[in-house]
This record gives sequence, structure tokens and C-alpha cells, in this order.
Amino acid sequence: MSVELVPLLAICICVVAILYASVGHGGASGYLAVMALFSLSPAALKPTALVLNIVVAGIGTWLYCTAKHFSWRVFWPFAVTSIPASYLGGCFSLPPHLYRPFLGVVLLFAAWRLFVRTEWRAGETRAPRLPVAMAIGAVLGFASGLIGVGGGIFLSPLMVLLGWARVREVSGIAALFILVNSIAGLLGHLSSLQQVPDYVPLLAVMALAGGTLGALGGSRHLPVPAILKAMAMVLVIAGGKMILV
Repeated sequence: MSVELVPLLAICICVVAILYASVGHGGASGYLAVMALFSLSPAALKPTALVLNIVVAGIGTWLYCTAKHFSWRVFWPFAVTSIPASYLGGCFSLPPHLYRPFLGVVLLFAAWRLFVRTEWRAGETRAPRLPVAMAIGAVLGFASGLIGVGGGIFLSPLMVLLGWARVREVSGIAALFILVNSIAGLLGHLSSLQQVPDYVPLLAVMALAGGTLGALGGSRHLPVPAILKAMAMVLVIAGGKMILV
């Protein structure tokens, strides 16, 4: 990617961070989509997305928890198995001919999740059974480390659709889940940081700014259905590009 495109990429990263942080996510799937559209090398996608994910999920965790949109009782069974599994997943790297279509499917799934997010409604909740939560945590943790996302795009719909937490609590739980798994995934493949572009500090600053704005709005009942649908379209385009090109 040419140096002239870096400011435009940084702006896109900021927008993605705003959108995702507004629902408690770090934005890794969105960053992957944007970076794919800007034709970054496949080797740089995973570590860069994890770094940005840690920045945004960190500020999101703080803001959602201080707004009391969090449940430790629901969170810990997922986290206790997902963290080591994410580290393990981060130790593996898929070859490009497998990584691109696999990532494309993940992005399309994320687009579907964001689209149906507008149809979710709050209702009575019941925490999942301990063995179920721990098994799901292990699977999502490994997938997040392998792919380079925090796992929130998978955990959030499960929690809401199965009534495991209130919608706003889901955002807070997802933020911390994404944070710990992104850190574990990155630790599992520290050597991949050598592939991170030199301009990542600029992207991180823009992600932090966007994540702060998004999390502040999301934790204070900002309506997001329209922007989630728009983001879903971006993911559909990027996911299709990864699969077909």
C-alpha cells in the first residue's frame, strides 16, 4: 500500500472503531475488512487487527464497566477456557490460500450478525450452565486466536439470542472477552508483530479516538441499527473480495 493512502486508511479505522465500540466490540473483523480492501499483505492482517482490537476493547471495557453494563458471573466461565485456547490458536498460522477464503466466511458471518443485531430485544435472562459456557469459551477462544479477532462477533449473538444476559450487559461482557482473547492470541504469535506496518501507531491513535467515541455513545443508549446495517454491507463487500479474488 502506498504511503499516500495511510491517512485514508487511518480514517476508515477510526470509523470502524466508532461503529464497533458502540456495541462493545473491538472491531477486528472490521479492521480486517478495511485492510483487505486496502490490499495489505495477508501476513500483516492478523497482528495489526489484534493490536487495534486490544486498544479499542480496552477503552470499551473501561467505559462499559464503569457504566455498570457488565456481569462477572456470566463472563468468567467463558474467559477461563477461552484465554488458553486463544493463546493456542495464536500459535498457528493458516497459509494464504486457506486464510483468505476462511477469513471471507468469517467476515460474512460478522455481517450477518451485525444485521440481525438490529432485531434483538431485551427480555428475561438466565446465565448459561457452567459446562456449556466453558466449552463455548474454548471454541471461540481458539478461533479468535487463529483468525485474529477477539471472538465477540460470535459470542454476542449467542448470549443475546439465548437470553444469557441483557443486551447492554452483553456489550460489556463482549468488550472484556475480546480484550483478554486478543492479548492471549497476540502472545501466542509474538513473532507476527514483525509484519506489523510502521504506521500502526497512527492507526492505534485513530482507533483509540474512535473507540472512545463509540463506547461512550453505546454505553449511554446510542441507537445504532442504521450504522450496523451500513457496516454489515462493508463486511459483505470485503468478505466477498477475500473469497472471490
